[in-house]
Amino acid sequence: MTLPAWLTAITFNADGLIPAIAQDHQSGRILMMAWMNSEALQLTAQKKTAVYFSRSRGKLWHKGESSGHTQTVHEIRLDCDADVIVLSVTQAGGIACHTGRESCFYRRLDLSGPTPEWQTVDKVLKDPNDIYHSQASTSNNPENENTDVVTNSNSTQAQVDKASVLQQLDQVLAERKQADADSSYVASLYAKGLNKILEKVGEESTESIIAAKDFAHCDESRDKAAFEAARHELIYEVADVWFHTLVGLAWFDIESDAVLNELGRRFGLSGIDEKAAR
Repeated sequence: MTLPAWLTAITFNADGLIPAIAQDHQSGRILMMAWMNSEALQLTAQKKTAVYFSRSRGKLWHKGESSGHTQTVHEIRLDCDADVIVLSVTQAGGIACHTGRESCFYRRLDLSGPTPEWQTVDKVLKDPNDIYHSQASTSNNPENENTDVVTNSNSTQAQVDKASVLQQLDQVLAERKQADADSSYVASLYAKGLNKILEKVGEESTESIIAAKDFAHCDESRDKAAFEAARHELIYEVADVWFHTLVGLAWFDIESDAVLNELGRRFGLSGIDEKAAR
């Protein structure tokens, strides 16, 4: 098939693909990056709505086909080496990322301390389960091209994975103690010492309190979207607290089973009996 003249000016890579960056038409913020082949780019130009190519599935995907968060394309630009595309788009729903955030680029490198750290700076605007109308893993939705989370769609397998997540975390945290400080976030925490780990536990605890207060003031009947966003934010912040307390335990070579065993010992006891037995 003969390509249109304008397409022949483009330098596709060895796989016939070109990276495409979607940028908000009004604010200029970078929303996401995905890949296009010649067919995806032609369709995008014809329909004036973003169409990408999924490398994992080997097929085209229309942005918003599952979420409804389509991208209306106002302008298509090509860089000087003719090997990167920039799309100026209007993002339907204000959410481009499969995590429910405005942009896929929601982590910022904090350079204020002695060791750079990635920090999540954008809030989740909508729970991904609500976006994709399913409790299944987001790795199964066609708009999740860039995720590095791997799970099994089988519900039984997912339950097994959840049940073992603490043991998996124990193993990773133990391995990070021997890793170079620049190789991961956890390794950098270990390098900074116990005080820094405890400081993070305190910070995350405070953030979870704030999230809980915000959620308490939400009225589901008046604004369901805000209610769900606040609920997800509370869950997210509590997960941060749990994670950093696990890092603190790992500092002392204490695994999560020790805490689970203690909770199991308390199970079935009244609060008064439990306190009396201490």
